[in-house]
Amino acid sequence: MALDSGTEALARLAEERVDHRFKGLPPDADGLTVGELAAQRRNLFTGGFGTPVLALSAERLDHNLRLMETYATRHGLAFAPHGKTSMAPRLFRRQIEHGAWGITLAVPHQVRVARAYGVQRVFLANELVDPAALRWTAAELAADPGFSFVCYVDSVRGVELMDTALRGAARPLDVVVELAAGEGARTGVRTEAECAAVADAVAAAPTLRLVGVAGYEGEVPGADPERVHAWLRRLVALAVDFDKAGRFAGGTEIVVSAGGSAWFDAVADVFTGIPELSLPVLKLLRSGAYVSHDEGHYRRITPFNRVPEEGALEPAFRLWAQVVSRPSAEQAFVNAGKRDAAYDLDLPVARAVRRDGVERAATGIEVTALSDQHAWLRTAPDADLEVGDWVGLGLSHPCTSFDKWQLIPLAESDGTVVDYIRTFF
Repeated sequence: MALDSGTEALARLAEERVDHRFKGLPPDADGLTVGELAAQRRNLFTGGFGTPVLALSAERLDHNLRLMETYATRHGLAFAPHGKTSMAPRLFRRQIEHGAWGITLAVPHQVRVARAYGVQRVFLANELVDPAALRWTAAELAADPGFSFVCYVDSVRGVELMDTALRGAARPLDVVVELAAGEGARTGVRTEAECAAVADAVAAAPTLRLVGVAGYEGEVPGADPERVHAWLRRLVALAVDFDKAGRFAGGTEIVVSAGGSAWFDAVADVFTGIPELSLPVLKLLRSGAYVSHDEGHYRRITPFNRVPEEGALEPAFRLWAQVVSRPSAEQAFVNAGKRDAAYDLDLPVARAVRRDGVERAATGIEVTALSDQHAWLRTAPDADLEVGDWVGLGLSHPCTSFDKWQLIPLAESDGTVVDYIRTFF
């Protein structure tokens, strides 16, 4: 699907009717289109929204988009942020508007979503061996000369399956050999000799074209700066060796790709040293969590902690829940739990309390556990908390925050909701 058609598809998101499918939205908005509701610019706290409700900060989202655009440009990197974080086509478009080369994805369904909304460049960070998905991808490539698709290969067997499914395809499928981050790591080819064997298999498959190498440094065992740099140098050396052997003949550029959200400073450092090769090199970074950042795991591990002079990401999510029980001076419960908040890496953290239109810091309030529909709060003697108060929770792990909400209000700092972000998980 071309970009213009994608723009039309994005516009149609505003025509979707608001109803019971979407948590937290005002009951009296049922029947309105998303666009009509957005035009009303209701306030998150006074406009009839219910709890729990997840909001995305408009200002902080803008900041994060601009920061990573600047970072990638400064370091000479192309950027394909991982779309599995948000699975939100409107955010995909904004990332592309902020300079992204394309979108990284993980599984065929995600590619279909991206294509439905006009994404023209997709990097699939996985080996694709499902015949139906391969045939669909081949049809997309045949129908749209402007569509660029690259995916991993990490086994001779995978290459054979891909070649069988793609026989008769109009265009070859571009692939990159995935170098594993080490023994015991996740996917990828373990040794350089095995990488060469996979590359040989690609060369023998008329339906495939080898265009580069890639991997994920976040899986380096015992990851620290020294180990991550060493693995990234291995990845670059593999690209250089493949190029010397003529393995990229017939292409137009050489893709060298890495970069999660924890070590993109190391990627920038090592990729700066990629030597001149026989074709232009696409130095492709794939970090995704930056778009919303968080108040836990990624706040601790972001490279901006190591390079503060380059800026800082800002946590953009706030989950608002309401105190529904205050059984003792030491305990309270709010009406948001595992169905609403990410909890796979860290529990939510209490950041703010609202009462009678006044917001203050959540002093003396700690989330200690989650049930399906409740968060357990421990309250210190100085905690001023009553039944009916709204508690704003900061979340850890963007990927499992987005996936619990189909329609997320985009709110300005005063609570004015200016848009709604549709997700497709």
